[in-house]
Amino acid sequence: MPASWRPLADLSSLDFDRHETDVLVIGGGVAGFSAAIAAAQGARVLCVMKDSALTSNTWAAQGGVAAVLSDEDSLEAHRDDTLVAGVGLCDEEAVELVVREGPERVHELIAWGGSFDEEEGALHLSLEGGHSRKRVLHAKGDQTGVEIQKTLLRKVKSFANVELREHVFAVDLTIENGRCVGALLWHQGRYCLVRARATILATGGAGQLYRETTNPIIATGDGLAMAMRAGAILRDMEFIQFHPTTLYIAGSARHLITEAVRGEGGVLRDMRGERFMVHYHPHAELAPRDVVSRSIVRHMRMNGDSHVFLDLSHLGAEFVRQRFPSLDATCRLFKLDVARDLIPIHPSVHYVMGGVLSDLVGQTTIPGLFACGEVASSGLHGANRLASNSLLEGLVFGRRAGLGAAAEKGAQPAVPAVFPEADFGLEGSVINIADMFNSIKSLMWKDVGIVRSGEGLERAVGRLGNWSDYVLQCRFHSAQGWELVNTLTVAHAVASAALWREESRGAHFRSDFPETDDEGWRRHSYTPMTNGPDFAQD
Repeated sequence: MPASWRPLADLSSLDFDRHETDVLVIGGGVAGFSAAIAAAQGARVLCVMKDSALTSNTWAAQGGVAAVLSDEDSLEAHRDDTLVAGVGLCDEEAVELVVREGPERVHELIAWGGSFDEEEGALHLSLEGGHSRKRVLHAKGDQTGVEIQKTLLRKVKSFANVELREHVFAVDLTIENGRCVGALLWHQGRYCLVRARATILATGGAGQLYRETTNPIIATGDGLAMAMRAGAILRDMEFIQFHPTTLYIAGSARHLITEAVRGEGGVLRDMRGERFMVHYHPHAELAPRDVVSRSIVRHMRMNGDSHVFLDLSHLGAEFVRQRFPSLDATCRLFKLDVARDLIPIHPSVHYVMGGVLSDLVGQTTIPGLFACGEVASSGLHGANRLASNSLLEGLVFGRRAGLGAAAEKGAQPAVPAVFPEADFGLEGSVINIADMFNSIKSLMWKDVGIVRSGEGLERAVGRLGNWSDYVLQCRFHSAQGWELVNTLTVAHAVASAALWREESRGAHFRSDFPETDDEGWRRHSYTPMTNGPDFAQD
């Protein structure tokens, strides 16, 4: 067994607690909570979160949720916009399903107490890049994720048969006779083996693979790595979305500046004050995210600049402060007047389009294991996610995965676990974890970033492979060490898939293969490299 597939802990020698439930949900964002709510209507549910119940990419999401909510829009238009953004790799059935069920999920949120922005008594809908109609719903301007997370959390807590546990690290999935029967968790200095008839991965993305990212520090690809170690198939890992506009100030975290700012008229200017996006795309600032991100990088390199600017000064101070209160508050921390000053910005990693291969109810290639949200490859996004489709995906597929997992309740109880000994060659104390993290992040940003090349990708795959030779054989005893293993595992999967795809498509751009080649490459990548199971054939 290769080192990368070794479980993170030697269960044969561990002392651990035991817990049983019907459905185990790992993750607590929009997808995880949606799954827990749906599963709770027919099963006992344990929902565990790596951090607090209010820490996730959902909570950080300033952008809105896209859905057809007005007579001026149509399901067909939303479907077509999503397919165009996905550049030939969307699963059309998944797109149809999400677009069709999305409005009901949004109205369900409102029925549960969710409060969204209105204008003259109707829901206020805005336009974002890649959308042909105004269909993006927001809450308090740029606090949509916060409102959705709080609404779902209230609903989760209303079920007596749902147990929530915060600050729990999911170490590994447990597999018996080819079926997932739960997971090994770490909580308050103790291991706990949870036995479940169905397990749902809703662990989010992997933005912390990169030096520049909008993701919270917990986004280290844990669910992706766990699934790989368990033998699940991942799909399309080369497609990493870079958000064009994140605050770029020395000492500041890379705060996301929502797409809605450009949708409301914000423009990009270079260090000479020129509005440059008009030279790169007919839709200028409202071009798809991958186009805007690459255009910014190209323009900076051409002029030798470290960043560009977002200009809102022409929109009016009252409008800007009322429409984007979070952005206003963040800029004030750095003595910037959001309505008057140019805001320094730079692209950052934002979203993983690929993930654990899953079907229309979230079922993965491992019986008993479901996946939903950013950790999953549902087929919705293809090669490039349409803005504000991620929260919608979490709502729709979270519910579907929860219902699918609850239906597993009638499965026969698993036999008692028997664990083989794991062969660890080194103790993790020989590794400088912080230095290793920095090395991975810098390498990924440089060689597996917005613009890629065969030379850089080969270098990245080689170095990540070399680091894996010794890091992945180490026995770690802390979440930080396990996160390092997960990050390295997923980074290698991303770089390998990017090296394999010798074309440019969506969020994946190769300078040595700058054209999209439908004849040769309109197909998916799989990790490990395989054609995948029957339901996933190209």
